[in-house]
Amino acid sequence: VQLQAFGGGLVQPGGSLRLSCAASGTILRINTMDWFRQAPGKQRELVAAAATGGRTWYLDSVKGRFTISRDNAKNTVYLQMNSLKPEDTAVYYCYVEYQDYSDYWGQGTQVTVSS
Repeated sequence: VQLQAFGGGLVQPGGSLRLSCAASGTILRINTMDWFRQAPGKQRELVAAAATGGRTWYLDSVKGRFTISRDNAKNTVYLQMNSLKPEDTAVYYCYVEYQDYSDYWGQGTQVTVSS
């Protein structure tokens, strides 16, 4: 299984970025596709989750600013991040759990919010 994440970068406060992550290498059904982040000196935290069936979950600090979505035909998850703040600066990781409860992490993509 491979997870390829794209879309990080440097953006000014108030700006937007869109992350994407495509999963490949298995025909197993996906249970959930999520985004985590880890800032320097902090623990990795779940930012948003998109379970099969359409249920979503967001970290309180990103509600109303971030939107997670999935393209099930492409096994791809997206994270649209608007109104970005300096405290959103972190390495963002995609995560996938399959029907057999095996799970995988993407390689991480750096998001830096700074003027």
